[in-house]
Amino acid sequence: MAHREEPWHSLLAGATAGAVEGFVTYPTEFVKTSSQFGGQKQKPLDIVRTTIQTKGITGLYSGAGALIIGNAAKAGVRFLTYDTLKSLLADREGKVTAPRSLAAGLGAGIMESIFAVTPSETIKTKLIHDSKSPNPRYHGLIHGTRMIIAEEGIRGIYRGLFPVMMRQGANSAVRFTTYTTLKQFVQGNTRPGQQLPSSITFAIGGTAGLVTVYTTMPLDVIKTRMQSLDARTQYRNSFHCAYRTFTEEGILRFWTGTTPRLLRLVISGGVTFSVYERVVGFLRAHS
Repeated sequence: MAHREEPWHSLLAGATAGAVEGFVTYPTEFVKTSSQFGGQKQKPLDIVRTTIQTKGITGLYSGAGALIIGNAAKAGVRFLTYDTLKSLLADREGKVTAPRSLAAGLGAGIMESIFAVTPSETIKTKLIHDSKSPNPRYHGLIHGTRMIIAEEGIRGIYRGLFPVMMRQGANSAVRFTTYTTLKQFVQGNTRPGQQLPSSITFAIGGTAGLVTVYTTMPLDVIKTRMQSLDARTQYRNSFHCAYRTFTEEGILRFWTGTTPRLLRLVISGGVTFSVYERVVGFLRAHS
């Protein structure tokens, strides 16, 4: 029977993996988010060039604090929920079928959306949007968060909850199912109990990230627009946002920001699962 993960192992390993991944990949997230706002369309390299010229290299880390903290929280919640649901849905040998892995991933995505992703993503998106204006109003994570709550209330940091739940549910369902399926296939050709090399884990995680990007990109675009500074005046709800984007800009606009998000999620998948597996292995050996 496969090893059943201790809840605190999943939480700590997931949080560590999320924090490391968030820091490493944040510049790609900044470029992706910047490219999805309404208005003039910019190429990723143009965004990087303009940001560095006007704000310096640190400009690519505008809003990073919110995402790194949120990433640690969401990854902890995600892995804790997924491992818990997976153990409940596994067969006697500890293996999980693709449909059951999909259900566990969907549940993990919804939980992380409510408890971690929506607040951190909303704050991050508003900070990035504000940083692009001639006279930014927010001076860092804490000041920006205080101002958003003061002006919009607690609902201000939960704006876009529905598209976030849809995106994260789909993200986790696709990513965990792809990762688990590939990992079980590879482990079927290794000795029982043998830990996979980091290079193999990274490759499997990267592949899971690749599949995730193309299947969930439209939800990501809607999420970004619903969390922008002018969302309250532009869109009535997520469906109205999707309708306006489609009718005014065409269907391909839903895949805007694919390149930086693809780069981020491929690296993200590799880093997250590699760090997670290593931290879990360390905790098992020392507990």
